[in-house]
Amino acid sequence: MLTALIKTMRPRQWTKNGFVFFALIFDKQLFHATAFIKTLEGFFLFCLISSTVYLLNDIADVEADRQHPEKKNRPIASGKLPIRVAWGVAIIMILVTLPIAYWLAPGLAFILALYLLTNILYSRWLKHMPVLDVMIVSSGFVLRVAAGVALITVERFSPWLYVITTLFSLYIGFGKRRAEMTLLSQGAGSHRKVLDGYTIPLLDQYITIVSGTTIVTYSLYTFTAPNLPPNHIMMLTIPFVVYGIFRYLQLIQTGHAAGAPDEVALKDRPLQITVLLWGLAVLVIFYLFK
Repeated sequence: MLTALIKTMRPRQWTKNGFVFFALIFDKQLFHATAFIKTLEGFFLFCLISSTVYLLNDIADVEADRQHPEKKNRPIASGKLPIRVAWGVAIIMILVTLPIAYWLAPGLAFILALYLLTNILYSRWLKHMPVLDVMIVSSGFVLRVAAGVALITVERFSPWLYVITTLFSLYIGFGKRRAEMTLLSQGAGSHRKVLDGYTIPLLDQYITIVSGTTIVTYSLYTFTAPNLPPNHIMMLTIPFVVYGIFRYLQLIQTGHAAGAPDEVALKDRPLQITVLLWGLAVLVIFYLFK
C-alpha cells in the first residue's frame, strides 16, 4: 500500500515544481545561502501540495480512469490504494503543509492555498471546459513562479518570466491534449469529456499560436530584461528554446508524447540535453558575465 501511495503522489512529476527556483536563479540569488534554503523549503512544500492534488484528482477521476487504457492501472483505479486511505493522507498533508508555509512566508501559504483551491475546482468542474482546462493547468506553473518570488526579497526579477511561463505551459498543455486525442482516437470523449470540445486541427492552431508567441516573448526577454548583461549575450540561449519547442512538437506529431510532458522529457534524450545546455548557459551568463 505504501508503494501504491507513493506512486499516486507522483514524485516523478515533482520536476514541475522546479519553477519555484526561477526567482532565485533569475534574480541572481542562487548562491545566497538564506534565499536558497528558503526556496528549497518552498519547493518541498509545493511538492507536498501538488501530491495532495494528485491524490484528490485520482479520487475524483476513479471511475473515468477505470475506463482508460492506461490510467486503469493507477493505484486508486485498480484498487491497490483504498480511497479512504487516499483521503486521509490528502487531509493530513493539507493540515501540515499550509501552516508550515505560512510560517515560512505568508505569501507562500496564500499561493499554495490558491493552487489547491484552483485544482479542486478543476477536478470537479473546470476540467470539462475546453481551453479553460488548459489555462487552469497553465496557471499552476505561474503560481509556482510566484511562490518563488514570495519566498525571497527579489530585486530585479523580470515580469517577462511570468508571460513566458504562461505561454510555454499553454503550449505544453495543448500539446498534451493533442497527444491524448491521438492516443484515444475516436473514443477520446468517452475517456476525457473535455476532448469532445477539441479537434486535432484546432489544437494544432492553438499550438502554433502559443509556440510562436513563446519564442518571440523569450527572445524579447533576452535583450530587454533589466538584470541581463548589457552585451545581449543572453540571446545565445534562444536556439535552445527554439529546438526544445520544435522537439516536443515533433514528439507530439509522431505519437511519442502521449504521456505527461515531464515523463516525456525524462525519456527523451535530445530534450534532456537541450534543457541541460539551456540551464548551463543561463547560469554562465547570469553569474559569470556582468
